[in-house]
Amino acid sequence: MRLPDTLLDEIRARLPLSEVVGRRVTWDRRKSQPTKGDFWACCPFHQEKSPSFHVDDRKGFYHCFGCGASGDHIRFVMETEGATFPEAVERLAGDAGVQMPARDAASEWREEVRRTLGDVVALADRFFQQTLRTPAGADARAYIERRGLSVDTVRTFGIGYAPAERDALKRHLAAEGIDEMMMVDAGLVIRPDDGRPGYDRFRNRLMIPIHDLKGRVVAFGGRALAEDQQPKYLNSPETALFSKRMLLFNAHRAREAARAAGSIVVVEGYLDAVAVYQAGIKGVVATLGTAFTEDQIQALWRLAPEPVICFDGDRAGIAAAHRAIDRILPLLESGKSFNFAFLPDGKDPDELIRSGGAERFVAELRASVPLNEVLFEREIAGARVDTPERRAALEKRFDELIGQIRDERVARGYRFAARVKLQEAMHRAGGEAGGRRPETRQGGGGRRGGRGGFAPPEAPSIALVSAPPAEPLELERLVLGLVVEYPALIDRHAEALAAAPLQNELHRRFRDALQAMSLEEADMAGEGAPAAADAPTRVDGQFFSLLGEVHGLEADGRRRGHRLRGRFPILAFHPSEDFVERCFIHFLGRLELKAIESDLDAAIAAAESDLTADDWERIQALQHAVVRRREDIAAEERNFSDEIRSIRNAYGSGSPGLDADTGSP
Repeated sequence: MRLPDTLLDEIRARLPLSEVVGRRVTWDRRKSQPTKGDFWACCPFHQEKSPSFHVDDRKGFYHCFGCGASGDHIRFVMETEGATFPEAVERLAGDAGVQMPARDAASEWREEVRRTLGDVVALADRFFQQTLRTPAGADARAYIERRGLSVDTVRTFGIGYAPAERDALKRHLAAEGIDEMMMVDAGLVIRPDDGRPGYDRFRNRLMIPIHDLKGRVVAFGGRALAEDQQPKYLNSPETALFSKRMLLFNAHRAREAARAAGSIVVVEGYLDAVAVYQAGIKGVVATLGTAFTEDQIQALWRLAPEPVICFDGDRAGIAAAHRAIDRILPLLESGKSFNFAFLPDGKDPDELIRSGGAERFVAELRASVPLNEVLFEREIAGARVDTPERRAALEKRFDELIGQIRDERVARGYRFAARVKLQEAMHRAGGEAGGRRPETRQGGGGRRGGRGGFAPPEAPSIALVSAPPAEPLELERLVLGLVVEYPALIDRHAEALAAAPLQNELHRRFRDALQAMSLEEADMAGEGAPAAADAPTRVDGQFFSLLGEVHGLEADGRRRGHRLRGRFPILAFHPSEDFVERCFIHFLGRLELKAIESDLDAAIAAAESDLTADDWERIQALQHAVVRRREDIAAEERNFSDEIRSIRNAYGSGSPGLDADTGSP
């Protein structure tokens, strides 16, 4: 039902935005002026210590000057509570005392059907839970014990048991006065076409209720308990209550945890989700046996900007990841993407947790791979670029894929990354054609069986570098590595990057080559030319040697990011691009500080032999600059500490054994 604009205007007029936002933040008394409808607070969307989040009651609008989040009443409820648009309007209307418009006759009838079916499903849910505790549920309880599920977990998820009898549920519901046709409409009973009596859809199965976002049971998933029983997992059919294309299992429990942590984990099965939840990672959901749909992708983004999808590391898991990417690609937006964790040895999350504990699963989450890397690996792996025709075919394929991305800012980043990947492939092909086996450096990420070619950082569970490097050479490589991983930084901070005081000549040449490639790509995109077409900038083997040093690409093409994550291990937790950008600016500031310190040392050394008044003024000015910069950098690092803690918590690092320091900028 379309809501009239007058309803939304009335809600905004009756309910001050500060009242809605005030439930989630604490207003800064020094900056806020309530009488003028002007409020300031620390942003609820990113961690900060200085209030940069502004609410203007007169305009009914909020904006964060730190992360850029902005919107009105409805947007705020949707973003902070993971609510859909109708849900947000309904909640705000109740708070504002505004009457929702009456539904038309058809809408009223559909709502009545939903309420009635909901009552039927709720009765079935109670029946399954009660049956689990009876003698008939002994095998189901034994299975629960083998799976290692606690009593609290069984109670939290409302797990039950459907007895093996043909019509046990049907008879129970009939005794409650439920018509058989209602049981069929609710997906609980199957009525044969030949006129035989209806029978229970779920028999001799462990029953897991599926809820909508309001926490109402709308369907069930049944796990077979007999070895020869097929299918192994059985879901309710599509009903007026349940659409598996739109729902995510456990989303109603996970959304608050996901909002607090800034991340959500996606697994394939509901029992996997139950196991992950029990292990302490509350922000977890599961798909319901379907390929990713647009509705599910958008629902996941309402929970977190970069969900981590867990797949088995076998061929089927890799294929599922590739199918998911094809669905996601057209929907990508600035700040919204996915990461992929490929689990080893054919294990699912439940098996991994039972064999290695929560820390083993969290280690795999930390080793998850960004969507763009999985995409490029899929296209580059096995591709031959040793002739102009083959290279053109690969370029065309990249053009077609990136052309699906509707967000031009994201598409441009992908085009730049594609150019780098294509030149990497050409460099490798040139080395192999010349009969030279590319040299492998120590410490590079290697391939691991069953992982689709993606390997995690070595010793990913705890052994993380404690802080970004302090040495100028390593700090320069960290800055350049971030530019390769996040090419949008080149455009947004072109002047600062060009002026960065890089001491190493090769680093300066590397930076200049990257900026030239970015400018050429922008020019070609503006002219409508193919992004991967031949361009003046051509880089030699030394470029790729240095790329390996600053970013982790090995000469034999193994995956990128190992050295970058080693220098700045918080990247293993996939922080937001906003966080990375602020860290990048911070690192540029540290480089500038080191340059000023070097100038100061040189000035003092020169003054030892002949000190003039001008020299003394210059030394004092440099000393003051060093003190100010050190104070600013120290303050920034303190501000980053809370954010880093929140990012780590998103991956369950509060679990026992996961207390490794990930380092602050």
